[in-house]
Amino acid sequence: MSLTLVIGGTRSGKSARAEALAAAGGRAVRYVATAEATDPAMAARIAAHAARRPRDWTTVEATASLAAALGPDDGTCVLVDGLGPWIATALHRAGAFAPSPAGGCVSAVREQVRAEIDGVVASARAGREVIVVAEEAGHGVLPADAATRAWVDLLGEAAQALAAAATRVELVVAGRPIALAAHDRADGAGTRVAASDAATADLRRHGDADARGGGADHAVNVLAGGPPAWLRAELERALARDVAAYPDERAAVAAIAALHGRDPAEIVPTNGAAEALWLLPAALRPALAACVHPGFTEGEAALRAHGVPVARVLRDPARGFALDPAAVPPQADLVLVGNPASPSGTLDPASALLALRRAGRVVVVDEAFMDLVPGEPATLVRERLPDVIVVRSLTKTLAIPGLRAGYAVAPAALAERLRAVRPPWSANALALAALAAAARRPEALAAAAERAAAERTDLAERLAAVPDVRTWPASANFCLVEVADGAGVVAALRERGIAVRPAASFPGLGPGHLRLTARAPDENARLVAALGEAVAACA
Repeated sequence: MSLTLVIGGTRSGKSARAEALAAAGGRAVRYVATAEATDPAMAARIAAHAARRPRDWTTVEATASLAAALGPDDGTCVLVDGLGPWIATALHRAGAFAPSPAGGCVSAVREQVRAEIDGVVASARAGREVIVVAEEAGHGVLPADAATRAWVDLLGEAAQALAAAATRVELVVAGRPIALAAHDRADGAGTRVAASDAATADLRRHGDADARGGGADHAVNVLAGGPPAWLRAELERALARDVAAYPDERAAVAAIAALHGRDPAEIVPTNGAAEALWLLPAALRPALAACVHPGFTEGEAALRAHGVPVARVLRDPARGFALDPAAVPPQADLVLVGNPASPSGTLDPASALLALRRAGRVVVVDEAFMDLVPGEPATLVRERLPDVIVVRSLTKTLAIPGLRAGYAVAPAALAERLRAVRPPWSANALALAALAAAARRPEALAAAAERAAAERTDLAERLAAVPDVRTWPASANFCLVEVADGAGVVAALRERGIAVRPAASFPGLGPGHLRLTARAPDENARLVAALGEAVAACA
């Protein structure tokens, strides 16, 4: 179900906001107009609204039946703008504004409005994407005439009914949208579920769940073998030296800044890269975020948890999952993209990432896998750009997922906004020691990247010889494949003691997609042999 209610006062910007949400959905739009040109001024308003809408939108005028104006479910997004004029017209047709209105006419319209709202909700529950604009008309004094009082009452009742069923409700004030808290609602089985939970269930799924239970781990994208010896020694020193005091991040910040050629004021250590992504909605308060998928899903989960509307921009597998900057909605004031992307492993050129920039927008590049790419081509971490945030992690390279060692690199003004919403002592003493030690050993990081590249190349070459397995070029330490029976193959591999990552939870991918983490050649050989047997058995 996708039902959005956008409410606001006159000239609040509610219609423009609803139009932006409709455009961001990526579907064709059916615009249901409810206002009538009763005078020249009203005609001018209608013309101004029509002029700013995309030319490929279909416009229909609402009739007595609002639900019927939505039309058949042809895959379009329906935008109803707005509820107030339609109710006013219904009252006018019933004679409520006549000098001597007929008795019971308001009651009849109330029943009509209830039935039509039920029809709109039913359409959304059937899978239609519906956006309704409604006037917030109840803040003034009670109108003096009965007909206008009835209009306010009916409009308020209808808006409440829509809000109770909606997956999202926004109040627009002075052009700024405010997401209102969603009510819990019942799922198809009658169980009460939070709207945010229903929307983000798959976004919180990660590969560590697939690797549990032992066996060969090709599900988690962490270099095998645990932390290198030099890091273990540094962690032992930090355990004896630093854990008895509160974490002091200054040494780690200075080392990371020196590594990337940035100022210490531009470095924000975090409890893993995931926490840096979770800081974004609170720090930046975007009106509309665009998340490029398939990609790491915690960023979108964070945005949705904070009530930020999200437009998904899907990479095309037929184009090698290459980033298309033109596919990002122009209204998005925050864009989140991974480079290299997971699970496809796609490495986009810096020019494609820079093409995402525009006035009023912040671009966030998740480079959690960039340190696994020899030479780090296309990284933006050294670029001093006022509107670009780079998120990094050393979890994979150093094999320390339990320490949560990450950081954000941002211009000082944006870095300060991230720090303002970051919990105190976010990065613990051991994580800070790991960050500082690694930043001072660029040659060790480079060696780990070469190892990851060699293991991935070995896996990719072996996969190319397996029949009925589709693969894509990758730049990190994993490969994305597609098979006919993903669930069957995953189960068959599990029976052989091998764990891989089903990738259907990544937006834009299906049940046949699997992510395979590269390991040493002998481990890759065992994986690929088992994969070939599983694919043949599931054919």
